Amino acid sequence: MDQNDDGASQTYTATARALHWITALGVLVMLPLGLTMSYRGQVLNLWDGTTEALYSTHKLLGFLLLWLVAGRLVYRLVHGAPPDEPGLAPLQRWGAHLVHWLLYGLLIVVPLLGWIGVSLFPALEVFGLFSLPALAAPDEAAAGRVLGLHGKLALATGALAALHIVAALYHRFIRRDGVLRRMWPGRG
Repeated sequence: MDQNDDGASQTYTATARALHWITALGVLVMLPLGLTMSYRGQVLNLWDGTTEALYSTHKLLGFLLLWLVAGRLVYRLVHGAPPDEPGLAPLQRWGAHLVHWLLYGLLIVVPLLGWIGVSLFPALEVFGLFSLPALAAPDEAAAGRVLGLHGKLALATGALAALHIVAALYHRFIRRDGVLRRMWPGRG
């Protein structure tokens, strides 16, 4: 944890900040990618090279994001987080912790469900170059249920991430405190 110039609040470490922003970028890519591939494949029933590439990209990035978030979670548990921003009301402090841990949970559960779903389908091949390891025996009916839950929880992750962003902007532009500065890249 790094001390800010004002001495009042501390920033996350450079590693924690980098992992946060890479994760944020991953989520910002994965949500529209998942919606686009699903729309092309499930709604339009358009199974061409583009749709296949979208699905392969989604599987590969989801697999990588799962391991990135797992590493990020281990880093957080080992290194901790700076103390809460001074001046936060107890309800804000509680809400921030709840949202952070819900995001961590969803960022592990959602890609795991996707991996289980493509294992059940089975559709583990990525770009025709390699296959992800199977986590379950094929069962297309179960795949539909698991992938449906994967999609719903992915949308919930997006909604929770949006709430997280709105809260950070509220702290930056309304409260004008150091909450956003704690995670902003290049600080500390």
